[in-house]
Order: sequence, then C-alpha cells, then structure tokens
Amino acid sequence: MRVHNFKELKVWQKGIELCALIYEICAEFPTQEKYNLKSQIEKSAVSIPSNIAEGSGRIGNKEFQHFLSIANGSAYELETQLILANKFKYIEEDKFIKASEEINQIEKMIFSLYNSLNPKD
Repeated sequence: MRVHNFKELKVWQKGIELCALIYEICAEFPTQEKYNLKSQIEKSAVSIPSNIAEGSGRIGNKEFQHFLSIANGSAYELETQLILANKFKYIEEDKFIKASEEINQIEKMIFSLYNSLNPKD
C-alpha cells in the first residue's frame, strides 16, 4: 500500500488542464445546450481528475485502481460527447482535435498508472 499525493500525479494535472480547455470550448455552445450536452460534457470532464484525486486518497492500491477505472470511463464518455458536439457543429474542428488528443493522452496515462499499481494490498 502507498499513499499518493494527487496534485503530484501528472495524469491529474493533465485532467485539470483538460477541464479548463473543455470549459473554454463549452462557453461557445448555443444557449439551448446549457442544460443538455454542455452540462454532460462539463460533468464528464470534471469527473476525470476528481476520481483520480478521490482514488489517490483511498487506502490501498486496489481501491485506487477502481477510481482510475471510473476516471477512464469518464474520459471515454467525454470523448463520445465531444464527437456528438462536433457532429452538431458546436465545436470548431481545431478545438475538437486538440481536445480529442488530450483525452487520448489522459486515457493512456490512466491505463499506465492503473497497470503500475500492485493490485495486492
């Protein structure tokens, strides 16, 4: 068992940066999307670093892995929602590509961190 300081984890830091980017992108959404897709996108983005932080505070690596799994699911959910927003023309193509690349990098980082943890407590 080891305790992780979430603020020192690069994947958490990238998640925070992604949230800022997502909120910037969502600020340009049409007003009618305020409580629909925009809200879901923002919640998914916030969920990524939030679950990494929560998991890092748990006792035992197995629990941390569980929260990393949730964070990874949120990343995939966010990616899907951005694909929809792009399809609806709510996002400029260059911002969509940048956000997608950031999400993919975070997914890989979560996977690596997950695999680096010893599942035996």
